[in-house]
Amino acid sequence: MLARKPLFPGVIELNFQAGEVLGCNVYLVHDSDEWILIDIGYEETVDDFVEIIRGLDFPLSRCKTLVATHADVDHIQGLAKAKQILKTTISAHPNAVEPLTTGDTLKTLAVIEAQNLKMAMPPVEIENQINDGDIITVGKKEIEVWHTPGHTDSQLAFRIGDVLLSGDNLYRDGCIGAIDAHHGSDIRSFIKSLTRIRDSDVKWLAPSHGPVFAKDNAMLDKVIERVSGYLHMADFGTLAEDWPLMNEWDDEVEQGILPEGLQTPTE
Repeated sequence: MLARKPLFPGVIELNFQAGEVLGCNVYLVHDSDEWILIDIGYEETVDDFVEIIRGLDFPLSRCKTLVATHADVDHIQGLAKAKQILKTTISAHPNAVEPLTTGDTLKTLAVIEAQNLKMAMPPVEIENQINDGDIITVGKKEIEVWHTPGHTDSQLAFRIGDVLLSGDNLYRDGCIGAIDAHHGSDIRSFIKSLTRIRDSDVKWLAPSHGPVFAKDNAMLDKVIERVSGYLHMADFGTLAEDWPLMNEWDDEVEQGILPEGLQTPTE
């Protein structure tokens, strides 16, 4: 049996446990011998994670459910394979149901033709739809579900005491999950989700990529300010609410204004 390396009581992150980054963070949450997995990653690493779980002496038959934080391929491509091995159920937000059950390669970002990225997205049935305020019980442990849209419309986070398994909302370096219209990003929703995390009394954030870190409200203030600016930047296309430069351009065209030092040529 492998020596367990929990991050928090009843919470093991399988990459950290393995001493090797195999993909997105996969959290095994347990109480007694009942357990769940939050995310599973790519199909090619499912066997690796299952072997780690075996080595930790968790009975495979006691996996209560596999939970998807959201419907991006790097988090959920392996769900169908893991479900078959573990003979368990899948739990996800209602907005993740259609892309997961249909194997939608566009919304899950499994196929990005402009970058020649083409991955399989095996469809999988979702038995349990979970949403904000729901409680997932594992043994006597209670896990509070938060719906934190922004990165995607199906993004979930999970509170266990003073720890938030925070998905792709925020990373230790102040980066946030990718904003892309194809998988349901929404900037204003992202700001609300980040504000909710900042204003909560959780002490630790355990993200879906990278290391666990202490919640830092000063850092979150800077992130929220930065993301708020995205609402007014052409960089974010149809996800931005406006582009102030175009208002300025309207006025300058109407008034015939040119930059200082540039004059209209005389014909």
